[in-house]
Amino acid sequence: MSTSSSNTHITSFLEYLKFEKRYSQHTIISYQTDLEQFFEYAQKDFETEHPKQITSSMIRSWLAQLKEKDITAKSINRKISSLKSFYKYQLKQGDVLASPLTNITSPKISKRLPSYVEEKHLDTLFNHVEFADTWEDKTKKMVLMLLYNTGMRLSELINLKESQIDASYKQIKVLGKGNKERIIPVNDGLLNDLKIYISERPTTDVNNVFVTEKGTSLNPRYVYGFVRNYLSLVTTVKKKSPHVLRHSFATHLMNNGATLNAVKELLGHSSLAATQIYTHNTIEKLKEVFSKAHPKA
Repeated sequence: MSTSSSNTHITSFLEYLKFEKRYSQHTIISYQTDLEQFFEYAQKDFETEHPKQITSSMIRSWLAQLKEKDITAKSINRKISSLKSFYKYQLKQGDVLASPLTNITSPKISKRLPSYVEEKHLDTLFNHVEFADTWEDKTKKMVLMLLYNTGMRLSELINLKESQIDASYKQIKVLGKGNKERIIPVNDGLLNDLKIYISERPTTDVNNVFVTEKGTSLNPRYVYGFVRNYLSLVTTVKKKSPHVLRHSFATHLMNNGATLNAVKELLGHSSLAATQIYTHNTIEKLKEVFSKAHPKA
């Protein structure tokens, strides 16, 4: 745990994220972990615990230590972002006069193409892989289908409420990052499967669509586990997570002619920059078609 002085400031910041920014519990835990790690380091190596006493050189020293431990650039960037948000809040509250993050630059991240599962392999998963006639397997198949058919984030799916499903307009209202709402169209087949699933749901006090046999909410780690297991049956891609199904959703849309802006809205991205990674997969697909079809390729 962090030291007493810093802990007071961290707690205040986390409450701000929860009640004013309405961030998800998963995001708040990430911020908490990053901040507590840093202030524990500051206390241990510099014997200081108050946000006012933190300097840029202390932060650079911590970042250098993280790099030595082979922490990825992506993870380091997230920790820098956590500290920047924390100090932005401290400035707003008047608890510090300046941010020690002003001159801290984030390491460059090499852009990797998002992993995705080919359409034919997902067709195999949904049409040829056997699921038992149990509530657990019905839940697993429905989760897999919804992740791929809507491109939802895992947290969005786990917290999905029945009231968000609008069968008359054939759409699902999704509450995304920052409590932003977006609408995803769904087909009649999926709506019917959801209707049957909900009608068979065990008695529960939980409002979520997806529950366990005991009527409790799904655990993210549990979902990660069975998604990985089922994807392992049909694909050899290295990453086999719920997010890979989101990537597959977006990539297949792009490959089949969807516009970049449409995919951006369906994914709930705040800017086109985040969506543009999927154009690279489309280009790779075009290269593949060219090499197979053109006589001079």
